[in-house]
Amino acid sequence: MDRITKPRVVKDYDKLPTDTQTQIKIQYPFGFADNLVTYTNSKGEIVSALPFEAEEFYYLVRMTRDEAYEIIENDDDYDDDGTLRDDFVMEGLEDTEEEVEEIEDVADEDDEEDEEDDDY
Repeated sequence: MDRITKPRVVKDYDKLPTDTQTQIKIQYPFGFADNLVTYTNSKGEIVSALPFEAEEFYYLVRMTRDEAYEIIENDDDYDDDGTLRDDFVMEGLEDTEEEVEEIEDVADEDDEEDEEDDDY
C-alpha cells in the first residue's frame, strides 16, 4: 500500500476554501455521513472526519455525523434527498492553486492550534 506523502491538513469544513468545498461535494455527491472515518488524535480523543485527497494536500475534514447531515441539509447545492443537484455549478475550480497557497501561508490562530492537536 502506498503511503500518503502529501502534507496532511485537519480542518473544519466551514474553514476550507470554497474551491476545496466544491471538490469535496463532487467527490461526495450523496453526502458525507456515510463516508466518515474515526481516528484518535494526539490528546487521545476519538475524532470523526471526512477524508479528502486534493492535488496538494490530504485533508481530514472534522465533523460529526450530525454535522455532516446538517451541512448537506443547509447547502443549496444538495436537493431534499441529500444528493448533489444535477445543475450544480463548479465555481472557483480554476483558482485552486492560488487558494491552496493561501492555506499554506495564512493560518488562523485556531487552525495552528488545531493542526498541532489533531495529528493522525
